[in-house]
Amino acid sequence: MIINNADIATTAVKPDQFPTDGHPEVAFVGKSNVGKSSLINAMLGRKSLARTSKQPGKTRTINFYTVENKLYFVDLPGYGYARVSKSESAKWGEMVEGYLQNRPPLKRIFLLMDIRHEPGKNDLMLYEWFQHYELPFTIIATKADKLTRSQLQKHLAIIRRALAAPEPPIAFSSETRDGRDELWALILDTCGLTVL
Repeated sequence: MIINNADIATTAVKPDQFPTDGHPEVAFVGKSNVGKSSLINAMLGRKSLARTSKQPGKTRTINFYTVENKLYFVDLPGYGYARVSKSESAKWGEMVEGYLQNRPPLKRIFLLMDIRHEPGKNDLMLYEWFQHYELPFTIIATKADKLTRSQLQKHLAIIRRALAAPEPPIAFSSETRDGRDELWALILDTCGLTVL
């Protein structure tokens, strides 16, 4: 998949700042530093469209990236960063939950987890929240290049077991682009697009 046209469309903190053209949206959510921005850049074939940072908790807004003027990638703020105040954390919850529950163009949520670690308390909470509200979502296990092939399957099984998930997560690496084609196929199918 070659993307010729991708750009930041808008940065929002409230619904009246969201795009209004009705193009389908897929959202990426996960704890701080799990690799959301790196995944978005790898999916879009860009180096620094979505800003990456070594410092967790950098994304504090909902960022909409337009893809070939047909689709939006939505980068949601990372959760579970210890240095964020309680009020900041509550604001995150309000903003993100509002978007996830009340956004008709949202077709699928991708919940990112670091493949090297068992799902944490916040991961489990969000997973159960998606199930409770019957939101369409898929687990992405990021940083797959950090493990050997044999470790990979073992760690995917650990995540699946911890969540009691019906399907294994999609293993993804922003470095090697492993998982990119599988993820694109799922996105196009979910959004009812044959090509971009």
